[in-house]
Amino acid sequence: MIDIVNLSIQFTGEDLFSDVNLKINRGDKIALVGSNGSGKSTFLKLLTGTEKPETGKLLFPRNFRQGYLPQDFLAFRGRSLFDEVKSSMENLIGLHQREEHLIEMLNSEGIEIEERNSILDELGEITIEKENSEFYSIDNKIEKVLIGLGFKESDFRRFTEEFSGGWQMRIHLAKILLGNNDLILLDEPTNHLDIDTVDWVTNYLINLKCAILLVSHDHYFINKVTSKTIEIYNKKVTFYNGVYDKYLRYKEEREIQLRSELKNKEKRIKEIESFVERFRFKASKARQVQSRIKMLDKIEITEVSEKENNLAMRFPNPPASGSVPIEVSHLSKYYSSLQVFSDINLEIHRGDKIAIIGPNGAGKTTFAKLIAGKIEPSSGTVKLGHNSFLSFFAQEATEDLNLENEIIDEVSAINEDVTLGQLRSLLGSFLFSEDDVFKKIKVLSGGEKSRVALAKLLLTKSNVIILDEPTNHLDVSSKAKLQKALINFPGTLLIVSHDIDFLNPIINKVLELRDCSANFYMGNLDYYFYKKKEQSENDRMIEEKTLTSSKETRKDQKRIEAEVRKKRHDATKVLKKKVDSIEEEIANLEELISTTEKELLNPEIFSNPALAKEKSKLYDSSKAILQEKMINWEELTSQLIEIEESFNKLL
Repeated sequence: MIDIVNLSIQFTGEDLFSDVNLKINRGDKIALVGSNGSGKSTFLKLLTGTEKPETGKLLFPRNFRQGYLPQDFLAFRGRSLFDEVKSSMENLIGLHQREEHLIEMLNSEGIEIEERNSILDELGEITIEKENSEFYSIDNKIEKVLIGLGFKESDFRRFTEEFSGGWQMRIHLAKILLGNNDLILLDEPTNHLDIDTVDWVTNYLINLKCAILLVSHDHYFINKVTSKTIEIYNKKVTFYNGVYDKYLRYKEEREIQLRSELKNKEKRIKEIESFVERFRFKASKARQVQSRIKMLDKIEITEVSEKENNLAMRFPNPPASGSVPIEVSHLSKYYSSLQVFSDINLEIHRGDKIAIIGPNGAGKTTFAKLIAGKIEPSSGTVKLGHNSFLSFFAQEATEDLNLENEIIDEVSAINEDVTLGQLRSLLGSFLFSEDDVFKKIKVLSGGEKSRVALAKLLLTKSNVIILDEPTNHLDVSSKAKLQKALINFPGTLLIVSHDIDFLNPIINKVLELRDCSANFYMGNLDYYFYKKKEQSENDRMIEEKTLTSSKETRKDQKRIEAEVRKKRHDATKVLKKKVDSIEEEIANLEELISTTEKELLNPEIFSNPALAKEKSKLYDSSKAILQEKMINWEELTSQLIEIEESFNKLL
């Protein structure tokens, strides 16, 4: 579908990557990976045409369509949410308009046979394309996607400018998902999504037939969605078949091999350099020395990523808490007229490791702060159990740092039993190495302050720890080390996070906040998603059963109605014929009386007394017969109405 030929691009005069040759096929689902600054976003921009290559070319098929979700985008304005998203389907709307125009042309006068046949052919193609693209269910598709992305039906008519940045991203994503694209490019699409929405987007992308190229730090997400990997490493772009986990295993094996090769090369270089130094000034060895120098020049040193600090993070062993470290009774929280949650009752047991999840706005952070005692409930209580010592980490935990302290002093003040070596090891895990540990807190960025606050938490002797989005400012290595420390933590954990890959190995329960209430699920998030899917399937089956039952009821009702109508028809058949017959006789009599009356009103008739007498007699007899027929008709009609009404009561 897309051919990338001899592509290279530079940044500040140096190659980001060069000599790229690969093909993206229809339906490929690809993870684009590489370290920060390797050129992932630039690669996406090359495909969109917003960046131009230094050399090489990209070949796209005719009528190619693509959608691109960057990390930074403009907010939408001026249209309702529904209309803005629908605008992404302009090609289908244009198709419909073209169809209407062709039908008008077809109905115009004087059209030639050849032109008519051409129009009919195009109309056939349009019909097929509309059916393939589900044109006839556009509004239903839009509703499904918007609900899946977390919008409510009440949001559909709100103007787009009313939505905040995270929701603006969802609008952009909805337009891309509905855009009937051949290729979708996604740059960190899960950044502003809650766990439920990540799961929905994951399943939606899996079922899309178009090609997808995505950049994401969400291991769970890319492992589920993609089946191929493009890696940007050491200024080279390499294509791998297989899921992301398979790529990671290959990468680890490659690193081991490269380190082994590097070690051998370094050993060989030392041997050659030693030989050169030994015999540099011996004329008899001059030719051999020159040969060795040339050998040195030919040895290529492959760049290998720095070996990670493998020192593990570890919590101090805390004292054992009681069996129920936290008890929540009738907990409610309101902000003015906004109800966050109401009448929550639950017990958290020693050793519980709980993920607190729910849609945006469900009150996850509010709940964490209530448990930690950082804010007061509107009603109800949170009670800490026997011997429970609680620590809380949130992004605003940085406000408690002493700005004048150096990092190492700020952290060491938490636990005097920790050695300098242990402190340095811990801070190194949070990316503070060598002299960085002596920086003052006041010169650190927000992300660095957050990492210091998290490092302090790891030195506390708390047996109950609450974490609100702890991975926001951590790199992959630091996140993995924190994850391992939390897995091994012997106390009780409550974690608010949208990072499924981080949470899954740690937790043994899920607390879902939704619709102002709280529900526990045993197990990790995989089990939670399984139960939610099962629940959704059950709801769907109940709905289908209700619909089927309703259809069967309607079917039975129609059968009964048909039987009643048949009986009514049989009961009134003879009577209706009599009524029809007598109505015809009445009509004929009325016409005869009218004609005779006109003849009797003509003065000339009296010139023939016999004829006048005959007509007068006919007129009188006809009137008498009509009177009898009318009485008879009324009786028959009354009978017919009575019978029909008796049957109609059964319908």
